[in-house]
Amino acid sequence: MPGAASSPGISSETAAAPEESIWERGDSIPWERDLLTLFVRNQIRVILALPLLAGLFTLVSLLWSPPINAGAWFVSASGCQLIQYFLCQQYLRNDKIRSGQTEWIGMLAASEFLIAACWSLPLFLFWNTGSDFQHVYLVATIMAVIAVRIMIAGNFMPVIIAGTGFMTFNVAIRCILEGDALYVALGAMAIGLEIFFIQVAVRLQEIARDMLIFKRQKERLIVELRREKERAEEARARAEESSRAKSQFLASMSHELRTPLNAIMGFSEILSHEMFGPHGVEAYKGYAGDIHSSGHHLLTLVNDLLDLSRIEAGRNDLNEEPVVLAASIREALRLVDMRLREKNISLALNVDEALPKLMADRRALHQIWLNLLSNAVKFTPGGGRIEIAAERTREDGLAVHVRDNGPGIPSHEIEMAMSPFSRGSYATRKAIDGSGLGLPIVKGLVSLHDGTFGIKSGPAGGTEVTVTFPERRILGGPRGEVLSAPSATQSQRKLIAITR
Repeated sequence: MPGAASSPGISSETAAAPEESIWERGDSIPWERDLLTLFVRNQIRVILALPLLAGLFTLVSLLWSPPINAGAWFVSASGCQLIQYFLCQQYLRNDKIRSGQTEWIGMLAASEFLIAACWSLPLFLFWNTGSDFQHVYLVATIMAVIAVRIMIAGNFMPVIIAGTGFMTFNVAIRCILEGDALYVALGAMAIGLEIFFIQVAVRLQEIARDMLIFKRQKERLIVELRREKERAEEARARAEESSRAKSQFLASMSHELRTPLNAIMGFSEILSHEMFGPHGVEAYKGYAGDIHSSGHHLLTLVNDLLDLSRIEAGRNDLNEEPVVLAASIREALRLVDMRLREKNISLALNVDEALPKLMADRRALHQIWLNLLSNAVKFTPGGGRIEIAAERTREDGLAVHVRDNGPGIPSHEIEMAMSPFSRGSYATRKAIDGSGLGLPIVKGLVSLHDGTFGIKSGPAGGTEVTVTFPERRILGGPRGEVLSAPSATQSQRKLIAITR
């Protein structure tokens, strides 16, 4: 049932209760209660309006009424207003969810009727026969009071009818009693204005009702969204905890996983090379070679898993030292050279030897270039071309580009390619070997170096992978000379590396 944005008379106090006491228990509170609360709050805010008007009216009434009569009327009008104020305060102090709605409406309507009766009294007590000016003044004042009550209580019809309806009735009776056509017309006008005011009040009540309904609906949505957010955060926390546990487990299992694999590879290599004599069955030599090849493939996969898990667990510490970029890339190229020749792929290496050194982890850099080159060779068709280029960036960093003219990656698959164990549609369709860990490892290692990693590609347009290192890792100028000096200790290098 809730409502829209806050409006005059709708406070945060009424918004807090529904969230816990209503929506938690599933109770259904009619919007009429909120309209009554809105009326009560408005009454309290403008409590001085009618007494001030009554005081002004009393002063003018001294022109034709004895002071004692005018004073008595003022005291009674103010007293009636005080009674209504007291009832409003009591209503707000009570638990409005459990208190009887009908009883409060009756009491507040009765207080409004009492106020209307007091304001109607001057039509009969102060009415001087033969003074048309005074008659018009009294009628105009009562109609002004009716308009004020419409403005204050316009969102609650029972109070409108009890108050302004009774005052309009008395104005009409007073005018009819005069018997003059002008007064009858004046009374008819008062009735017409009351009907108009009632129509306005109906529209005001509908607007206030819709605002309260929208406000409650918004509160309910906020509560539901908060609950869903809490559930989502709990699920995310559980997923992150599970991921951390997995990564920590794999990172701690490095020795346990590698040791048996190394034994398998070592003994299978001995058997395949017949180091202790020829096999009685020639096929055993081939089987031993297959075991060794499979073990090497499995060890590579285990190493990738362990590297990725250490990166995710935040346990992949960098052993930073000055590294020559061209030499690091050439070292990785030697390991893929045979595969380049097998597929007749041409390679262009455009890395200037004069580029400044990088302050980086040598092994991590080697793994970055090896993974990128292995991917490029794997997806470049026979007779294709791979290019490696390096350049300084506008921010004085260093960017390395690895381009190929393979099938490319569809734009909607680029983000997926960064996720562990994800393989593109082309690799799946062509059954290309791979675990889907190369690019995630590269991205993690680049991030550890405070660098950025990006892919530009498209179907049949080739792929360009760019690795960018920030300025703080570029060893140029005197700082680079000190860090690159053979005499520089590891402690000195770390101290200079963290200064800029």
